[in-house]
Amino acid sequence: MNEASTRRRSIVVDGKLLPDLLDEDMIRDVVHGFYDEIRRDDLVGPIFNHAIAPGDWPRHLAKMCDFWSATLLRTGRYDGRPLPPHLAIPGLGEEHFTRWLTLFRATVTRLCPPEVARLFMERAMRIAHSFRLAIAFSRGEDTLSVEPITERDLDAPERVA
Repeated sequence: MNEASTRRRSIVVDGKLLPDLLDEDMIRDVVHGFYDEIRRDDLVGPIFNHAIAPGDWPRHLAKMCDFWSATLLRTGRYDGRPLPPHLAIPGLGEEHFTRWLTLFRATVTRLCPPEVARLFMERAMRIAHSFRLAIAFSRGEDTLSVEPITERDLDAPERVA
């Protein structure tokens, strides 16, 4: 075993050793596959396509790869602040986060082994909840009424407004 693989095996995420199968290539595949789905989606696609100019997508995808690399591989490559751009989106609500998580789950389930897909989803669910709390707080809404989105919520038929 070389030094890099020894160091890699010592990464602990949420109290569990990081699966050896998770690497930069898998993160890139997830990020690019997910945003391909996002951009085509009728509900969340317009939000992303409005916020990110066509020429800015390569930079955004690279930033999201850095984010997930820092989050799961502990590389430290991401130094941004992901919350402020989301706070600036008027009308961003539960249905958008539920759809985001549904598309993300479909992507990681398709591209990753089950233990890696679970790791991505656990983190994505926490991020979504944190963002929803911050958005409610910034709007002066009751944050105590913001409950986490669950896997069951992702399996439910989408509500029509």
